[in-house]
Amino acid sequence: MATTPARLDPADLLAVGDLLTDEERLIRDTVRRFADERIRPEIGDWFERGVFPVRELAPELGRLGVLGMHLDGYGCTGSTATAYGVACMELEAADSGLRSFVSVQGSLAMRSIHAFGSEEQKQQWLPDLAAGRAIGCFALTEPDFGSDPANMRTRARRKGEDWVLGGSKMWITNGSVSDVAVVWAQTEEGVRGFLVPRDTPGFTANDVHGKLSLRASVTSELVLDEVLLPADAMLPGVRGLKGPLSSLNEARYGILWGTVGAARDCYTTALDYARTRIQFERPIAGFQLTQQKLVEMMLEVEKAYLVAVRIGRLKDEGRSLPAHISFGKLNNVRTALEIARSARTILGANGITTEYPVLRHANNLESVLTYEGTSEIHTLVLGEAITGESAYR
Repeated sequence: MATTPARLDPADLLAVGDLLTDEERLIRDTVRRFADERIRPEIGDWFERGVFPVRELAPELGRLGVLGMHLDGYGCTGSTATAYGVACMELEAADSGLRSFVSVQGSLAMRSIHAFGSEEQKQQWLPDLAAGRAIGCFALTEPDFGSDPANMRTRARRKGEDWVLGGSKMWITNGSVSDVAVVWAQTEEGVRGFLVPRDTPGFTANDVHGKLSLRASVTSELVLDEVLLPADAMLPGVRGLKGPLSSLNEARYGILWGTVGAARDCYTTALDYARTRIQFERPIAGFQLTQQKLVEMMLEVEKAYLVAVRIGRLKDEGRSLPAHISFGKLNNVRTALEIARSARTILGANGITTEYPVLRHANNLESVLTYEGTSEIHTLVLGEAITGESAYR
């Protein structure tokens, strides 16, 4: 009996989405609808003005269920890693700043409290963070120490039963709007994490201005000037860099998915534009050079999508390693950035305006390329994984 040929979807030619479960596809479609209806009509204006309405959006994202969605209990939905990745893909298809907010809230701030906090700390903060009633940030990077956090200068010293923190942190997403900062500092017993409420005396946050990337995102410098904290402000469950680095790995996982969304958005925007842009009395989609660009973009989007699904499944099976995450971030961010640049050439002059998302994605991806592990660092992680030799020093 003859079968009807499958219809090809130009946005997903290999039907990679069929590899997702019904629940994962439902999450994909729900988050995509939210992004399309709530974010896309506004994001160009937010990016141009350099604003992001965090307090307005956080409760909406909480009701959507994406804040800390891969964590269990305390108001979190306990989804699979792949489902969380799919949500990140749809969030970043709208804008990297939106995915960054969700990622920092859930994979960095909430995950650190969930994994390393006391029961009292979890009960105090996680339900409000999951609902978007509170906002968190994660403070590891310093002005002079990004890829080398082991040499951070922020210090915490004992004062009786209390702690006193001093130092500064830089490039902190959500910093000035956070109700609680997860601050990592050197102590006599190694690196420890501390929960610093926003109204703590000596704690200030100053926004970074003049950004050409991630403009629809709050980025801050944190200053800790003899900040006095009670003993129970310290996260008791971890000591050393394995704490912050394990949370960073969770955030990097979201990035390897998110950038697939940004890449897909650039590709489909260029495809739609090429079909309707008339030059020499026909759509530019009919020219060989344009088709070559579109095909190359489509190939790379699908390969990045397959990489994300595979790493998601490994993570759900408890078999993912840091090298897998580095593989995904290195490949997918680099791929997305090249797709954005190629898509811009198809849009011509129209591609430089906020009417189209392509150059906004390209600018954002320049930050995504270097934050939470530069390409060089991930290259060295993978180099060590395949050779057994460390080349960091």
